[in-house]
Amino acid sequence: MDPDAVKSTLSNLAFGNVLAAAARDYKKEVLANEKAQSSNPVNEEVDLDELMDDPELEKLHADRIAALKREVEKREAFKRQGHGEYREVSEGDFLGEVTRSEKVICHFYHKEFYRCKIMDKHLKTLAPRHVDTKFIRVDAENAPFFVTKLAIKTLPCVLLFSKGIAMDRLVGFQDLGTKDDFTTTKLENVLIKKGMLSKKKKEEDDEDAEYQESIRRSVRSSENLDSDSD
Repeated sequence: MDPDAVKSTLSNLAFGNVLAAAARDYKKEVLANEKAQSSNPVNEEVDLDELMDDPELEKLHADRIAALKREVEKREAFKRQGHGEYREVSEGDFLGEVTRSEKVICHFYHKEFYRCKIMDKHLKTLAPRHVDTKFIRVDAENAPFFVTKLAIKTLPCVLLFSKGIAMDRLVGFQDLGTKDDFTTTKLENVLIKKGMLSKKKKEEDDEDAEYQESIRRSVRSSENLDSDSD
């Protein structure tokens, strides 16, 4: 046999073996990848189950629900005292209103005064945001005794009560830039500095009613789960 022919045949056989080996390796790699992909969902489910049974997470969840319940109960107690809304009170009810709550903001107004209406608008917005403070207003014309007793000479006059004592006041718009176009946030910041409002967190500008409703839904959901488990 021709030596060159033999050499060519052996070379072809060697190349064929290399291709065959490469094909086998590729097939193994494809099968390994498919197996790995098919096993991932199972692993993820196992991990999630383990997390669901984690006692630390269960404790965190229980603590969070308990905190939400306390917050709702606290707010409900405040609302029973007349907090959470901007209300009109009579001269006869005034003393009881300012002594039954720790912090009270009271606007003495005149129904015909434009600036009193501006103050009303801002206080009405703040009342549901700051449930721990009571917001009320008194018609100055119908409360001559307290107008004299509290030395109210300029309207609007917003009196700031702490534990039944008038600690400070806003006379007209002096603390608000003296102009009519001040913002609710401006008034809010002034009242925070005077210690009448608590500084809000990140949800400061959110709609508080919607936030509280979500808390109530969470609490009700938790109570339903507890009753089902019983």
